[in-house]
Amino acid sequence: MKNNQNQKDDLRIAQIIDANLDRAREGLRVLEDWARYGLDRVDIVKKLKDFRQILGSHHLDFYKNARNFSEDNCNGLSHPEQFKRIHTENIISSNSSRIQEALRVLEEFSRNNNYELSKAASYIRYEIYSLEIELIKAKCNKNLNEILIGNNLYLITNEKADLILDIENLLLGGVKIIQYRFKEKNDSKNLKKAKIIKGLCKKHGAIFIVNDRIDIALASEADGVHLGQHDLDLISARKILGFSKIIGISANNEQDINQAIENGCDYLGIGPVFKTNTKKNKKPLGIDNLKKLTKDIKIPWFAIGGIKNENIPKLKSNNINKVAIISEIMNDENPKNKAMIILKSLNDEN
Repeated sequence: MKNNQNQKDDLRIAQIIDANLDRAREGLRVLEDWARYGLDRVDIVKKLKDFRQILGSHHLDFYKNARNFSEDNCNGLSHPEQFKRIHTENIISSNSSRIQEALRVLEEFSRNNNYELSKAASYIRYEIYSLEIELIKAKCNKNLNEILIGNNLYLITNEKADLILDIENLLLGGVKIIQYRFKEKNDSKNLKKAKIIKGLCKKHGAIFIVNDRIDIALASEADGVHLGQHDLDLISARKILGFSKIIGISANNEQDINQAIENGCDYLGIGPVFKTNTKKNKKPLGIDNLKKLTKDIKIPWFAIGGIKNENIPKLKSNNINKVAIISEIMNDENPKNKAMIILKSLNDEN
Protein backbone atom coordinates (compact mmCIF):
# COMPACT_ATOMS: atom_id res chain seq x y z
CA MET A 1 0.00 0.00 0.00
CA LYS A 2 1.28 3.45 -0.83
CA ASN A 3 2.11 5.71 2.06
CA ASN A 4 0.35 9.01 2.61
CA GLN A 5 3.11 11.04 0.92
CA ASN A 6 2.93 8.93 -2.24
CA GLN A 7 -0.84 9.39 -2.35
CA LYS A 8 -0.41 13.16 -2.08
CA ASP A 9 2.18 13.10 -4.88
CA ASP A 10 -0.20 11.10 -7.07
CA LEU A 11 -2.96 13.64 -6.47
CA ARG A 12 -0.63 16.55 -7.26
CA ILE A 13 0.39 14.88 -10.51
CA ALA A 14 -3.27 14.16 -11.31
CA GLN A 15 -4.03 17.84 -10.70
CA ILE A 16 -1.22 18.87 -13.08
CA ILE A 17 -2.45 16.46 -15.74
CA ASP A 18 -6.04 17.67 -15.36
CA ALA A 19 -5.03 21.34 -15.71
CA ASN A 20 -2.86 20.72 -18.76
CA LEU A 21 -5.42 18.55 -20.51
CA ASP A 22 -7.82 21.49 -20.16
CA ARG A 23 -5.19 23.97 -21.41
CA ALA A 24 -4.26 21.86 -24.42
CA ARG A 25 -7.87 21.21 -25.46
CA GLU A 26 -8.85 24.87 -25.01
CA GLY A 27 -5.92 25.96 -27.21
CA LEU A 28 -6.84 23.35 -29.81
CA ARG A 29 -10.39 24.68 -29.89
CA VAL A 30 -9.12 28.22 -30.57
CA LEU A 31 -7.12 26.97 -33.56
CA GLU A 32 -9.99 24.76 -34.72
CA ASP A 33 -12.49 27.62 -34.72
CA TRP A 34 -10.13 29.84 -36.71
CA ALA A 35 -9.53 27.05 -39.23
CA ARG A 36 -13.31 26.55 -39.46
CA TYR A 37 -14.73 30.07 -39.51
CA GLY A 38 -11.70 32.10 -40.55
CA LEU A 39 -10.18 29.87 -43.21
CA ASP A 40 -12.85 27.30 -44.16
CA ARG A 41 -10.15 24.61 -44.02
CA VAL A 42 -12.04 21.38 -43.41
CA ASP A 43 -8.83 19.33 -43.50
CA ILE A 44 -7.27 21.26 -40.62
CA VAL A 45 -10.52 21.31 -38.64
CA LYS A 46 -10.76 17.52 -38.80
CA LYS A 47 -7.18 17.11 -37.62
CA LEU A 48 -7.59 19.49 -34.67
CA LYS A 49 -10.91 17.91 -33.73
CA ASP A 50 -9.24 14.49 -33.69
CA PHE A 51 -6.53 15.81 -31.37
CA ARG A 52 -9.16 17.17 -28.96
CA GLN A 53 -10.97 13.82 -28.97
CA ILE A 54 -7.75 11.88 -28.33
CA LEU A 55 -6.89 14.03 -25.33
CA GLY A 56 -10.49 13.91 -24.11
CA SER A 57 -10.42 10.11 -24.09
CA HIS A 58 -7.47 10.27 -21.68
CA HIS A 59 -9.13 12.78 -19.32
CA LEU A 60 -9.84 10.21 -16.60
CA ASP A 61 -12.16 10.78 -13.65
CA PHE A 62 -9.16 10.42 -11.33
CA TYR A 63 -7.63 13.54 -12.89
CA LYS A 64 -10.87 15.50 -12.74
CA ASN A 65 -11.52 14.53 -9.12
CA ALA A 66 -8.08 15.84 -8.14
CA ARG A 67 -8.93 19.29 -9.53
CA ASN A 68 -9.49 20.87 -6.09
CA PHE A 69 -7.00 18.75 -4.17
CA SER A 70 -4.83 21.76 -3.29
CA GLU A 71 -5.59 25.46 -3.55
CA ASP A 72 -4.15 27.17 -6.63
CA ASN A 73 -2.81 30.53 -5.46
CA CYS A 74 -1.76 31.42 -9.02
CA ASN A 75 -5.29 31.21 -10.41
CA GLY A 76 -6.21 34.32 -12.41
CA LEU A 77 -2.67 35.54 -12.98
CA SER A 78 -2.19 37.22 -16.36
CA HIS A 79 0.69 38.76 -18.27
CA PRO A 80 0.82 42.10 -20.17
CA GLU A 81 1.79 40.25 -23.37
CA GLN A 82 -1.71 38.72 -23.46
CA PHE A 83 -3.14 42.14 -24.31
CA LYS A 84 -0.83 42.60 -27.31
CA ARG A 85 -2.49 39.87 -29.40
CA ILE A 86 -4.13 42.25 -31.85
CA HIS A 87 -3.55 40.20 -35.01
CA THR A 88 -4.80 36.72 -35.89
CA GLU A 89 -1.20 35.57 -36.38
CA ASN A 90 -0.49 36.48 -32.73
CA ILE A 91 -3.50 34.47 -31.56
CA ILE A 92 -2.47 31.47 -33.66
CA SER A 93 1.11 31.54 -32.38
CA SER A 94 0.25 32.15 -28.72
CA ASN A 95 -2.31 29.34 -28.65
CA SER A 96 0.02 26.99 -30.51
CA SER A 97 2.66 27.69 -27.86
CA ARG A 98 0.12 27.13 -25.11
CA ILE A 99 -0.81 23.74 -26.59
CA GLN A 100 2.82 22.73 -27.05
CA GLU A 101 3.74 23.69 -23.48
CA ALA A 102 0.73 21.90 -22.00
CA LEU A 103 1.47 18.78 -24.04
CA ARG A 104 5.09 18.78 -22.89
CA VAL A 105 3.91 18.85 -19.27
CA LEU A 106 1.49 15.99 -19.98
CA GLU A 107 4.23 14.03 -21.69
CA GLU A 108 6.52 14.31 -18.67
CA PHE A 109 4.04 13.78 -15.83
CA SER A 110 2.03 10.96 -17.40
CA ARG A 111 4.98 8.91 -18.61
CA ASN A 112 5.08 6.62 -15.54
CA ASN A 113 1.35 6.24 -14.86
CA ASN A 114 -0.38 6.70 -18.24
CA TYR A 115 2.06 5.89 -21.02
CA GLU A 116 -0.61 6.07 -23.73
CA LEU A 117 -1.38 9.67 -22.76
CA SER A 118 2.34 10.51 -22.73
CA LYS A 119 2.77 9.01 -26.18
CA ALA A 120 -0.30 10.84 -27.55
CA ALA A 121 0.88 14.14 -26.07
CA SER A 122 4.27 13.75 -27.73
CA TYR A 123 2.72 12.95 -31.12
CA ILE A 124 0.26 15.86 -31.04
CA ARG A 125 2.94 18.30 -29.84
CA TYR A 126 5.09 17.66 -32.91
CA GLU A 127 2.06 17.89 -35.18
CA ILE A 128 1.20 21.33 -33.77
CA TYR A 129 4.62 22.67 -34.79
CA SER A 130 3.70 22.03 -38.42
CA LEU A 131 0.07 23.08 -38.08
CA GLU A 132 1.03 26.45 -36.62
CA ILE A 133 3.05 27.23 -39.76
CA GLU A 134 0.27 25.94 -42.00
CA LEU A 135 -2.35 28.08 -40.24
CA ILE A 136 -0.23 31.22 -40.53
CA LYS A 137 0.46 30.51 -44.21
CA ALA A 138 -3.25 29.91 -44.80
CA LYS A 139 -3.91 33.31 -43.20
CA CYS A 140 -1.52 34.85 -45.77
CA ASN A 141 -3.51 33.16 -48.52
CA LYS A 142 -6.73 34.56 -47.08
CA ASN A 143 -5.28 38.09 -47.14
CA LEU A 144 -4.29 37.66 -50.78
CA ASN A 145 -7.75 36.36 -51.66
CA GLU A 146 -9.30 39.44 -50.09
CA ILE A 147 -7.28 41.55 -52.52
CA LEU A 148 -8.48 39.37 -55.41
CA ILE A 149 -12.08 39.80 -54.30
CA GLY A 150 -11.76 43.54 -53.66
CA ASN A 151 -10.14 44.55 -56.95
CA ASN A 152 -11.58 44.44 -60.45
CA LEU A 153 -8.50 45.03 -62.59
CA TYR A 154 -5.92 42.29 -63.09
CA LEU A 155 -2.92 43.65 -65.01
CA ILE A 156 -0.78 41.27 -67.08
CA THR A 157 2.57 42.56 -68.30
CA ASN A 158 4.23 42.17 -71.66
CA GLU A 159 7.88 42.52 -72.59
CA LYS A 160 9.13 46.06 -73.03
CA ALA A 161 12.25 48.05 -72.28
CA ASP A 162 10.74 50.30 -69.61
CA LEU A 163 8.69 47.56 -67.88
CA ILE A 164 9.87 48.25 -64.31
CA LEU A 165 9.12 51.98 -64.60
CA ASP A 166 5.68 51.24 -66.06
CA ILE A 167 4.86 48.81 -63.25
CA GLU A 168 5.89 51.31 -60.58
CA ASN A 169 3.65 53.95 -62.20
CA LEU A 170 0.77 51.48 -62.53
CA LEU A 171 1.01 50.67 -58.84
CA LEU A 172 1.00 54.38 -58.04
CA GLY A 173 -2.12 54.64 -60.20
CA GLY A 174 -3.98 52.11 -58.06
CA VAL A 175 -3.41 48.73 -59.73
CA LYS A 176 -3.37 46.02 -57.03
CA ILE A 177 -2.86 42.83 -59.04
CA ILE A 178 0.19 42.39 -61.28
CA GLN A 179 1.02 39.26 -63.28
CA TYR A 180 4.56 39.10 -64.65
CA ARG A 181 4.31 37.41 -68.05
CA PHE A 182 7.49 36.82 -70.03
CA LYS A 183 8.49 34.78 -73.06
CA GLU A 184 12.23 35.51 -73.06
CA LYS A 185 14.26 32.39 -72.18
CA ASN A 186 16.84 34.20 -70.04
CA ASP A 187 15.88 32.87 -66.59
CA SER A 188 18.52 34.88 -64.76
CA LYS A 189 17.19 38.11 -66.24
CA ASN A 190 13.58 37.09 -65.66
CA LEU A 191 14.25 36.27 -62.01
CA LYS A 192 16.06 39.56 -61.46
CA LYS A 193 13.06 41.47 -62.82
CA ALA A 194 10.65 39.33 -60.83
CA LYS A 195 12.42 40.20 -57.58
CA ILE A 196 12.27 43.92 -58.40
CA ILE A 197 8.56 43.72 -59.27
CA LYS A 198 7.86 41.75 -56.08
CA GLY A 199 9.51 44.51 -54.05
CA LEU A 200 7.42 47.18 -55.75
CA CYS A 201 4.19 45.22 -55.25
CA LYS A 202 4.97 44.66 -51.59
CA LYS A 203 5.65 48.37 -51.14
CA HIS A 204 2.25 49.27 -52.61
CA GLY A 205 0.21 46.47 -51.00
CA ALA A 206 -0.39 44.70 -54.31
CA ILE A 207 -0.40 41.03 -55.31
CA PHE A 208 2.49 39.81 -57.46
CA ILE A 209 1.85 36.73 -59.60
CA VAL A 210 4.24 34.96 -61.98
CA ASN A 211 2.90 33.45 -65.18
CA ASP A 212 3.59 29.73 -65.72
CA ARG A 213 6.91 29.43 -63.91
CA ILE A 214 6.64 28.01 -60.39
CA ASP A 215 10.42 28.08 -59.97
CA ILE A 216 10.61 31.82 -60.72
CA ALA A 217 7.62 32.41 -58.44
CA LEU A 218 9.30 30.62 -55.53
CA ALA A 219 12.71 32.18 -56.08
CA SER A 220 11.27 35.71 -56.26
CA GLU A 221 8.93 35.12 -53.28
CA ALA A 222 5.95 35.94 -55.48
CA ASP A 223 2.45 35.80 -53.98
CA GLY A 224 1.36 33.16 -56.43
CA VAL A 225 1.46 31.68 -59.90
CA HIS A 226 -0.91 31.58 -62.85
CA LEU A 227 -1.11 28.34 -64.84
CA GLY A 228 -2.51 27.47 -68.23
CA GLN A 229 -4.09 24.18 -69.21
CA HIS A 230 -0.77 22.84 -70.53
CA ASP A 231 1.35 23.90 -67.54
CA LEU A 232 2.03 21.88 -64.41
CA ASP A 233 -1.23 20.56 -62.95
CA LEU A 234 -2.79 22.45 -60.04
CA ILE A 235 -2.51 19.65 -57.46
CA SER A 236 1.22 19.26 -58.08
CA ALA A 237 1.67 23.03 -58.02
CA ARG A 238 -0.09 23.23 -54.66
CA LYS A 239 2.22 20.56 -53.23
CA ILE A 240 5.19 22.70 -54.24
CA LEU A 241 3.80 26.12 -53.30
CA GLY A 242 1.73 25.17 -50.25
CA PHE A 243 -1.37 27.05 -49.12
CA SER A 244 0.29 30.41 -48.45
CA LYS A 245 0.40 31.19 -52.19
CA ILE A 246 -2.47 31.76 -54.58
CA ILE A 247 -2.86 29.77 -57.77
CA GLY A 248 -4.85 30.98 -60.75
CA ILE A 249 -5.95 28.90 -63.71
CA SER A 250 -6.78 29.81 -67.31
CA ALA A 251 -9.92 28.09 -68.62
CA ASN A 252 -12.49 28.54 -71.36
CA ASN A 253 -14.86 25.59 -71.04
CA GLU A 254 -17.09 24.07 -68.38
CA GLN A 255 -14.95 20.98 -67.80
CA ASP A 256 -11.72 22.90 -67.21
CA ILE A 257 -13.46 25.43 -64.99
CA ASN A 258 -15.07 22.76 -62.80
CA GLN A 259 -11.81 20.79 -62.58
CA ALA A 260 -9.84 23.86 -61.51
CA ILE A 261 -12.36 24.74 -58.82
CA GLU A 262 -12.54 21.15 -57.58
CA ASN A 263 -8.74 21.04 -57.31
CA GLY A 264 -8.69 24.20 -55.22
CA CYS A 265 -7.63 27.08 -57.44
CA ASP A 266 -7.94 30.56 -55.91
CA TYR A 267 -9.19 32.37 -59.00
CA LEU A 268 -9.86 31.86 -62.70
CA GLY A 269 -8.99 33.72 -65.89
CA ILE A 270 -11.74 32.94 -68.40
CA GLY A 271 -11.57 33.77 -72.09
CA PRO A 272 -10.83 34.98 -74.59
CA VAL A 273 -14.03 36.97 -74.44
CA PHE A 274 -13.32 38.97 -77.60
CA LYS A 275 -10.89 38.55 -80.49
CA THR A 276 -7.32 39.16 -79.36
CA ASN A 277 -3.85 39.02 -80.89
CA THR A 278 -2.52 37.39 -77.72
CA LYS A 279 -4.59 34.24 -78.34
CA LYS A 280 -5.05 34.27 -82.13
CA ASN A 281 -5.74 30.53 -82.32
CA LYS A 282 -8.65 30.59 -79.85
CA LYS A 283 -12.21 31.34 -80.82
CA PRO A 284 -13.73 34.15 -78.68
CA LEU A 285 -16.35 33.01 -76.19
CA GLY A 286 -18.53 36.09 -76.47
CA ILE A 287 -20.48 37.56 -73.59
CA ASP A 288 -23.43 35.14 -73.69
CA ASN A 289 -21.20 32.05 -73.44
CA LEU A 290 -19.12 33.72 -70.74
CA LYS A 291 -22.25 34.34 -68.66
CA LYS A 292 -23.35 30.71 -68.99
CA LEU A 293 -19.93 29.41 -67.98
CA THR A 294 -19.63 31.65 -64.94
CA LYS A 295 -23.15 31.79 -63.51
CA ASP A 296 -22.40 29.37 -60.64
CA ILE A 297 -18.77 30.27 -59.89
CA LYS A 298 -18.20 31.27 -56.26
CA ILE A 299 -14.47 32.12 -56.39
CA PRO A 300 -13.05 35.29 -58.02
CA TRP A 301 -12.79 35.14 -61.81
CA PHE A 302 -11.56 37.60 -64.39
CA ALA A 303 -12.73 37.97 -67.97
CA ILE A 304 -9.76 38.12 -70.34
CA GLY A 305 -9.10 38.56 -74.02
CA GLY A 306 -9.61 41.58 -76.23
CA ILE A 307 -10.90 43.73 -73.37
CA LYS A 308 -10.63 47.43 -74.03
CA ASN A 309 -11.90 50.55 -72.35
CA GLU A 310 -14.71 50.90 -74.90
CA ASN A 311 -16.17 47.42 -74.28
CA ILE A 312 -16.03 47.57 -70.49
CA PRO A 313 -19.49 49.24 -70.24
CA LYS A 314 -20.96 46.32 -72.22
CA LEU A 315 -19.31 43.85 -69.85
CA LYS A 316 -20.55 45.72 -66.80
CA SER A 317 -24.09 45.88 -68.13
CA ASN A 318 -23.94 42.06 -68.11
CA ASN A 319 -22.64 42.01 -64.51
CA ILE A 320 -19.08 41.19 -65.58
CA ASN A 321 -17.01 43.48 -63.39
CA LYS A 322 -13.60 41.82 -63.12
CA VAL A 323 -11.25 41.93 -66.09
CA ALA A 324 -7.68 40.96 -66.92
CA ILE A 325 -5.92 43.25 -69.41
CA ILE A 326 -2.59 43.19 -71.25
CA SER A 327 -2.31 45.22 -74.47
CA GLU A 328 -4.91 47.91 -73.80
CA ILE A 329 -2.83 49.16 -70.89
CA MET A 330 0.72 47.97 -71.51
CA ASN A 331 0.82 49.23 -75.15
CA ASP A 332 -0.61 52.63 -74.29
CA GLU A 333 1.67 55.67 -74.38
CA ASN A 334 0.71 56.36 -70.77
CA PRO A 335 -0.09 53.01 -69.08
CA LYS A 336 -0.72 54.62 -65.68
CA ASN A 337 -3.28 57.05 -67.08
CA LYS A 338 -5.03 54.32 -69.10
CA ALA A 339 -5.16 52.04 -66.03
CA MET A 340 -6.67 54.82 -63.91
CA ILE A 341 -9.35 55.44 -66.56
CA ILE A 342 -10.21 51.74 -66.67
CA LEU A 343 -10.24 51.48 -62.87
CA LYS A 344 -12.72 54.35 -62.70
CA SER A 345 -14.90 52.70 -65.31
CA LEU A 346 -14.83 49.34 -63.50
CA ASN A 347 -15.55 50.94 -60.14
CA ASP A 348 -18.38 53.18 -61.45
CA GLU A 349 -16.45 56.36 -60.70
CA ASN A 350 -17.09 59.51 -62.68
